Amino acid sequence: MNIISKVKSLRTSIMVTFSSIISSNGNSKTEKNGFPKDFVIVTDIVPEVILEMRYYSSYNFIGERINSYQAPVAILTKQAAEKLKLVSEYLNKKGYTIKIFDAYRPLSAVKHFQRWAKDTGNTKMKNYFYPDVDKKDLFDLGYISEKSSHSRGSTLDITLVDMKSGKEIDAGSPFDFFGNISHHDTNLITNQQEKNRLILKHAMEKFGFNSYYAEWWHYTLKNEPYPDKYFDFPIKQYTSK
Repeated sequence: MNIISKVKSLRTSIMVTFSSIISSNGNSKTEKNGFPKDFVIVTDIVPEVILEMRYYSSYNFIGERINSYQAPVAILTKQAAEKLKLVSEYLNKKGYTIKIFDAYRPLSAVKHFQRWAKDTGNTKMKNYFYPDVDKKDLFDLGYISEKSSHSRGSTLDITLVDMKSGKEIDAGSPFDFFGNISHHDTNLITNQQEKNRLILKHAMEKFGFNSYYAEWWHYTLKNEPYPDKYFDFPIKQYTSK
């Protein structure tokens, strides 16, 4: 069984349970305290997106729920969410729906990543997410860092779902796979897989997002409102005051 098949098999067993608790309704409001006024629940702005919030589940490179992910919701700055709405409408006309894996990421979650990376004996998910990378090299190779653009609130990790088949596009590597195959300039994927990635890339860039060379799924709003500020409020289902 190759790595892609292994990932699909593990993902199916975990996500059967996880998917039953994901809600994509558009009725979320924000609390007066703890939720910055310029941030929104993404599905309040883009209700048609699909959510698969990996860090709320145990299906991620660590193998457990990540700190501060208290609900399977996606949060972004209002500016990023409004641009994503334009992307979504554009792609819907082409037969695709956006699926979100991660959006705003609290600083405490990034610190969770750092602690895990330093524990070189914990390789529970190595076969699925970093089979060809020595865990001790994750910092040097840039897969784990001291800060993340996600904590600024205008970065998200996404893929596309074909509206006819209901399946994710084949992008050549899974979300969060650590390796050269996940780079935009890789020569390890097929022409069709490259075309699939470019559908997403061109749409995101058209509406003001920048790509990241090492991760085909990662996009940041070009004119993000908080380019130098990192937030640490928890991800939860905020309600009206």
